Amino acid sequence: MRRALITGITGQDGQYLAELLHEQQYEVFGLVKGQNNPRIDMIRTEYPFVEIVEGDLQDLSSLVGVLEQVQPDEVYNLGAISFVALSFKQAELTANVTGLGVLRLLDAVRMVGGSQNNPIRFYQASSSEMFGKVRQSPQTEDTPFYPRSPYGVAKVFGHDITVNYRDSYGLYACSGILFNHESPRRGMEFVTRKVTNAVARIKLGLQEKLVLGNLDPRRDWGFAGDYVRAMWQMLQQDEPQDYVVATGRTHSVRNFVDLAFKHAGLDDWERFVQQDPRFFRPAEVDLLVGDATKAHTELGWKPEVGFEDLVAMMVDHDLRLEAKKAGISLP
Repeated sequence: MRRALITGITGQDGQYLAELLHEQQYEVFGLVKGQNNPRIDMIRTEYPFVEIVEGDLQDLSSLVGVLEQVQPDEVYNLGAISFVALSFKQAELTANVTGLGVLRLLDAVRMVGGSQNNPIRFYQASSSEMFGKVRQSPQTEDTPFYPRSPYGVAKVFGHDITVNYRDSYGLYACSGILFNHESPRRGMEFVTRKVTNAVARIKLGLQEKLVLGNLDPRRDWGFAGDYVRAMWQMLQQDEPQDYVVATGRTHSVRNFVDLAFKHAGLDDWERFVQQDPRFFRPAEVDLLVGDATKAHTELGWKPEVGFEDLVAMMVDHDLRLEAKKAGISLP
């Protein structure tokens, strides 16, 4: 059996990727920082096939120890301080984990390496936030970066150091430049899940208002379950390369809100939504839309879940979740 190590195992991508790898008959290991992580019990309960190992992206020696213990064939680095708004408040921590954490993990891969005939294959989770103030649309693998947040800046470092270690040391190391991808497993701090959960609570009479920031930014939104399939496909290629993963369609936050409320049977969404300047970013990314032609042609990857279906999936999940918590029976 092939072995895979996933950092960021408790996040939505880590969970979907773990399921995919398990279906592909991998032994799956998930990296966590310390045993006090409140989400470890969830992973052990819902994903019993994942073996938890302890390590820290801020500690090189712990990463070397984990790789020596696990001896993985593939490493997927999904771990990061990934909430853009938080990165403005904790820029140094974001740089240390999201940026330098990639360097440490690459160094650990280089040191442990795997056998010469079967080197460790490394995947870096890059982000469309690296494009930031976009130089061209749609964005491709060759579009210059102009990040607009500490998170985006850290991701650029992680992306470039992955390229550098591939070129300098011959590592099998690649990056997926993933555009926004969501799911019912998305954290509540992200705007999409904040919207769908609030819509569910408003529909059930548990909440009156939804408070948001800027409704105008446009994003290329896809389904996380589709996007982790692209991650795995990248590491199955003969040569490591970087790929944009996106739907090629863009929607505003306003569009997302409108669809979510309509799916719940609440047509006049403006009655329930308030804007608050506190939720505006210091530097906004106005438009992101990706061109995934390379992933389509070389990986054979295509998204399967459309935007409307994604929004409906998330609203339906949160309706069931909030109704169960409140003891409300749904029709």
